[in-house]
Amino acid sequence: MLRILIYSMIFLGAALMVRNIVRYARFAGNVRKKGDWARERTILYTPLVLLIGFFFGYVVVGLLGNPDWVIAGILFFGSVFVAIVVEMLRRVTDRIQANGQLEARLLAAEESNKAKISFLSNMSHEIRTPLNAIIGIDSVALREPELPPHAREQFEKIDASARHLLGLINDILDMSRIESRRMELKTEAFSLAELLDQVNEIIRAQCDEKGLDYIFRSGFGAQERFIGDPLKLKQVLINILGNAVKFTPAPGSVTFTAERGAVFGDRTTLRFTMKDTGIGMEQTFLAHIFEPFSQEDGTRTSRYGGSGLGMSITKSIVDMMNGEILAESRKGAGTTFTVIVTLKQAEGAAQAVPVPEAAAEAPSSLAGRRVLIAEDMEVNAEILKDLLELEDVAADWAENGQLAVDRFSGSPPGSYDAILMDVRMPVMDGLTAARTIRALDRPDAKTVPIIALTANAFEEDVQSVLQAGMNAHLAKPVDTDKLFELIRRLTSSAGGPAADRQERGSEC
Repeated sequence: MLRILIYSMIFLGAALMVRNIVRYARFAGNVRKKGDWARERTILYTPLVLLIGFFFGYVVVGLLGNPDWVIAGILFFGSVFVAIVVEMLRRVTDRIQANGQLEARLLAAEESNKAKISFLSNMSHEIRTPLNAIIGIDSVALREPELPPHAREQFEKIDASARHLLGLINDILDMSRIESRRMELKTEAFSLAELLDQVNEIIRAQCDEKGLDYIFRSGFGAQERFIGDPLKLKQVLINILGNAVKFTPAPGSVTFTAERGAVFGDRTTLRFTMKDTGIGMEQTFLAHIFEPFSQEDGTRTSRYGGSGLGMSITKSIVDMMNGEILAESRKGAGTTFTVIVTLKQAEGAAQAVPVPEAAAEAPSSLAGRRVLIAEDMEVNAEILKDLLELEDVAADWAENGQLAVDRFSGSPPGSYDAILMDVRMPVMDGLTAARTIRALDRPDAKTVPIIALTANAFEEDVQSVLQAGMNAHLAKPVDTDKLFELIRRLTSSAGGPAADRQERGSEC
């Protein structure tokens, strides 16, 4: 009986070794198919030769030898050990291959993402450039006091359509930045009262134009400041309130409430509630409202416009703030959105004291100032010159960055109050031109305000502009009010127009 058990273990070990030989042969064949093992064939197949040798050793011992318990145990458990090793090799190889495939897919996705971002950036630039001309010409025409009413109405429609197209471009770019995780939140101290005033100014004007009542309530003091990203928070509020105005027919109302939630240490919960009496939504659609390109029905696109990205972008920004956004609606009975975010209170920051309305000063005149325009497209330069002339601002034009550097360096110090610099230009781009001007050995090279007017609107474009030594970035199509205010602010500390400074310098 004992001899039967011993020989059974030996021949079971031999059978298991045959199984190991078959499994390793398949494993080696698969490895060769998955990679270039032409030079490593000896290493790959040497274990197979050894396994076959072990098998014949089992047979010889079983048929010709006089084995005992020790030999039988070594042969049997040796086969078990080899089986375990072969299985581990197979699983490790599969895991390595799977990781390699994941890395390849990740690399391909990153390359695809880079290509998409590059494509969107280029398309943004190409679309914004003609839009700049359309909106610019339209702005010049609308400022004409003798424009016939019918023509004014047509120009206003052009302006609305162009700005709608610009909004769609901005939505697509925002969505692209969110998907590629390139959108980042800023951390800076800001006045909540000032932010809410800016939101109210925009939404109240929209409500007045449409004949809606606008109601605002706030539980925050005028001097309270918080740490966060005011631009992104303002974008969230304007997106929601803008939709409330869009989908509320007159007569109706839009109500905006800002109130304080829980306070823990230096952190405060801000709760913003935006309610309208508009057309409302079905409950089935409400569950999908934050999905990209979601719209309740096709008629909304033609009647109200929009890309279907606004609420998805809004939800993504709120999520980045670790906040919460809730939506309640009923068809024909209006919609209520609630945004809840928790922000840190700004300690030691200068308190914002609002200027009384009666004491507010009118914007100072830009008359007499002189700027240098660096722009490779003549039509954009001509439009910009026409807009500046409306404020009695003189302008010289340089067709590329090199000519801008030459014109600035060839003029007497103090000749220009500001430089309006495009970024993408032939011969020398705007970034290089700005760095070159800053490096000139003349007293005004370091101080002359340089404002980037460019269709490059990504966050990294803003950073590259500032790193090149420019003072500010305005995306095309240029908002003329923002441009005038920026020139006014950046030149106010220079002591007046360049012409006055030159006259005072000649008298000294």
